[in-house]
Amino acid sequence: MDPTTLTWQPYGEEHLPALTGLAQACLAADGGLPLFVQSPLLRARLLQARTLGAWHDGELVAAVGVGTDRRPVSMTGLVHPAWRGRGLGGRLLSWAGEQAGGEELLLTTETWSPGAEALFAARGFDRTFVEWVQRHDLGALPDVSAPEGLRAEPVTWDAGPELFATYQASFADRPGFRAPEAEEWLGELREDDEYRPDLSLLAWGPDGRPVGFVNVIGTWIDQVGVVPEWRKRRVGAYLVARALRSLAGDGAGEAWLCVNDDNPAAALYRRLGFADAGRRARYLLRRP
Repeated sequence: MDPTTLTWQPYGEEHLPALTGLAQACLAADGGLPLFVQSPLLRARLLQARTLGAWHDGELVAAVGVGTDRRPVSMTGLVHPAWRGRGLGGRLLSWAGEQAGGEELLLTTETWSPGAEALFAARGFDRTFVEWVQRHDLGALPDVSAPEGLRAEPVTWDAGPELFATYQASFADRPGFRAPEAEEWLGELREDDEYRPDLSLLAWGPDGRPVGFVNVIGTWIDQVGVVPEWRKRRVGAYLVARALRSLAGDGAGEAWLCVNDDNPAAALYRRLGFADAGRRARYLLRRP
């Protein structure tokens, strides 16, 4: 496959099926975020203000979308596994850099690979974020007993303020954490058609104060939080295990979650039966 036979041109909404096929090929080879091949996220990442694709015999083999309407300028690019090692990734990065002008460039990848990491580093990008995507086969479920004195119930909107307060208390000590307004955070949950309050859980201690929570969106364990004084008591493990059982009882065959690369919870999730299914990351090209 000779790179000189490629046709380079912009792409648009009408090429969504081709973009989907390219993303599926990269996801199959590298792992990563399965939601990437669904139209909403694919559009957000690749159908940006400026686009460039490489075509070979009618097949899209490389693509990049660049968003110039925000700062830093954003980009996401893909190269088909069969076409890697031929300079296509470098050309996509060079073109995206030209579109950014002198602005900083934020690169997002939902299908991380070691080869891409090496290329980004060689081009001066610094990795600012990386997390594991993990999958759980719900044919084998963990059994975790409830910690003594803990009571957990499905989320109700009447308990929304308590849910938000538990979220805030659980994440407040994380570096860089910025708590949104309660109405904003709860409003996003209410507006998400896939949010499952019936499978999500809010946990209380024996004194009646909330101490932990888990939010379920679709088949995803979206957020898990435990307030500091209740950590290391199996609260998170119990809530996740119970959510997995609820998902299985609801007919799901698998569950997913994302966890930061340096978060100790990643090891907990592996002990509960989650398996690594790839990584996703962000990189920043800083300008002098």
